[in-house]
Amino acid sequence: MKNIVLAAFVFCLVTLAKGQQYQNTWESLDTRPVPSWFEDAKFGIFIHWGVYSVPAWRKVESARYASYAEWYYARVMDNRENGGYDFHRNNYGEDFEYRDFAPLFKAELFNPDQWAQLFKNSGAKYVVLTSKHHDGFCLWPTDNPHKKNWNSGDIGPRRDLLGDLSKSVRSKGLKMGFYYSIPDWESIPRTLEPLEYYVRTEFAEKYGLDPETYRDEVLLPQLHELVRKFEPELIFSDAGEWLYNDEFWKTKEFLAWLYNESACKDVVVVNDRWSKGMPAKHGDYFSSEYKDADIDLASKPWEESRGIGGSYGYNRAENINDYSSSKELIIELVDIVSRGGNLLLNVGPTADGRIPVIMQERLLDIGNWLKVNGEAIYGSRKYVVSNQKDDNQETFFTAKTGHLFCIFTSWNDLIEISLPAVEKVKEIRMLGINEKMKWTSEGNVLIIEIPKLTVDEVPCLHAWTLKVELDE
Repeated sequence: MKNIVLAAFVFCLVTLAKGQQYQNTWESLDTRPVPSWFEDAKFGIFIHWGVYSVPAWRKVESARYASYAEWYYARVMDNRENGGYDFHRNNYGEDFEYRDFAPLFKAELFNPDQWAQLFKNSGAKYVVLTSKHHDGFCLWPTDNPHKKNWNSGDIGPRRDLLGDLSKSVRSKGLKMGFYYSIPDWESIPRTLEPLEYYVRTEFAEKYGLDPETYRDEVLLPQLHELVRKFEPELIFSDAGEWLYNDEFWKTKEFLAWLYNESACKDVVVVNDRWSKGMPAKHGDYFSSEYKDADIDLASKPWEESRGIGGSYGYNRAENINDYSSSKELIIELVDIVSRGGNLLLNVGPTADGRIPVIMQERLLDIGNWLKVNGEAIYGSRKYVVSNQKDDNQETFFTAKTGHLFCIFTSWNDLIEISLPAVEKVKEIRMLGINEKMKWTSEGNVLIIEIPKLTVDEVPCLHAWTLKVELDE
């Protein structure tokens, strides 16, 4: 009888949760539980791909955001200060518009199954593709009349890039999401600051719409179209915070529909870049790029995105020294996860549809590391401290019920770990080595003896994990 009552109680809770109707207020929307898959996933792949992948150039500079090649339309082709003005005219001519790149974006070598297998092998759990960046070009054959001849179905590839990749990614057991820029550069009013977001006025007058028309006839219809067609597990909105508040963009109304009525309402997660005043306050998770967000990381799930180099879109000006090494990327993943976040690591494919080999190598190196150490990453949560560092060693911590994972980055004979409290340790093993470790404790300090191994016996490269079983 007790079991029957308990089952009925659980059924009622589930029914209530599924029947929850969210109102178009932040007070209501912020009560929605974040689907657990997102916090468990820890590692995803971002893909910036589009018309900007044809010129694929921007002068490499050290300042944050300064090497973003996907900003070719707004920050390169008419910029006399960074060499872009001359680059564009020398290679394409004075009268060559940005939109003239679209027929050259052919994606003729795009193999979505190959991409999806690479992402699977990288250890990533989800994938996010730029369905529409700030230039307004769509990577699916949209029904929107304002995007006629400015989408991948009508021009260039003449195929559904988002749809094809979604099918392949999901066939590998990964979750699929899309990025969508809230504004288009061509439809940003000429009277608004900051000016650096603008394309030339003549292009805005030729191709742009007034803000209200753009919102009502492009933005909102396309968001609904994307959700209905592709049922995403994640929506990465962007740049809504540049211009207008949530009342103008009708953000809350859309999210209420998404959470209440869409086919993906039980699994979809959204970030915090839909409108002014929203970043680090509302959304299922907070988003940062190249460590630019000063946010309370304890109040919400969060995600750091970055490229393997300094750009999201493929930048032909970048060389080997402009790319992070596999070790640097693995340690960044570990650092982010130890602080409770996800890493969304970007690849920038070429215009013909290839993922550059150096990016593939980095992803496979991360995947090989995760094959050994994934237990310390997937499904883990923050420990009471995220890391400790001394002259010889840096150690990062993650936790699961009954276990503490200590990930160290320099191979030493002895590893000393100072725990914030005296915890009873039952057993210590190194992931990838099937033997118990020798250890002693002095107060709250663990001193762990690392076995002497040949280079062929070391379980992985770059960082190693000690799994500490706690006697609860």
